[in-house]
Amino acid sequence: MDVCGTVKSSLDVPQLGGEMANERLRNALQQAGLDIATVATEVGVEAKTVERWITKARTPYPRHRHAIAALVKETENYLWPDALAPERKAEVAQSEVLKVYPHRSSIPSDLWKRLLASASERLDVLVLAGLFLAEEPEFTRAVRKKTQQGLRVRLLFGRPEAPEACKRSAEERLAEGTVPARINNALALVEPLGDIDGVELRYHDTTLYNSVFRFDDEMIVNMHAYGLPGAYAPAMHLRQLPAGDLFETYMNSFEHVWLNATAER
Repeated sequence: MDVCGTVKSSLDVPQLGGEMANERLRNALQQAGLDIATVATEVGVEAKTVERWITKARTPYPRHRHAIAALVKETENYLWPDALAPERKAEVAQSEVLKVYPHRSSIPSDLWKRLLASASERLDVLVLAGLFLAEEPEFTRAVRKKTQQGLRVRLLFGRPEAPEACKRSAEERLAEGTVPARINNALALVEPLGDIDGVELRYHDTTLYNSVFRFDDEMIVNMHAYGLPGAYAPAMHLRQLPAGDLFETYMNSFEHVWLNATAER
């Protein structure tokens, strides 16, 4: 508060009394350009209540958590990891799964097209080769068009020369060098996209357990099964929920790979 007893509207409120602050919430509000007064008005509480949520890590009521998560476009589970009991998190995770496919190749082409067409904010792809996607003309067309409308695209492809890529050929019972060759074929189609404003392309050396395709608040996760090419392994269609944990788990995996990947081959 200032000398007149008015709660400061800035987010730069000091941590008081040695209590733990909610830095995730503070950072999310800063990134969204929201101050305490604005949040209080939007959520329908007093400014000092919002201040306590930040500086003392007090947990808001569910309706307030949902409203704030929507404001900053983050999940409730990210902002308040301990707010939901494990049993409730498990229930929500089940609701995040829209459909499970026995094989990635079983996913209807219409679903891929709809996801591409509907993505307007974020498109994230984590693969080794992803040749099936790179060869789809609609993919490159959509990226070129939608980045002009504000779509942010992050592409993570395996480095063809990496030992992990060479090893995957044997693990999938393919001829030696098959996976690196697929990566090179995919990159021949994808690398030109890296010159577009709004597109970031990086190369990783990761032992990949899942391929991830994120389209705004929907996602396809292609689980990898030892001895099988990705097209024959199972896949899940997920939709992000404010209190969910499953979607966020795979996005955390994406972010770990992204941080360790490089823009140079």
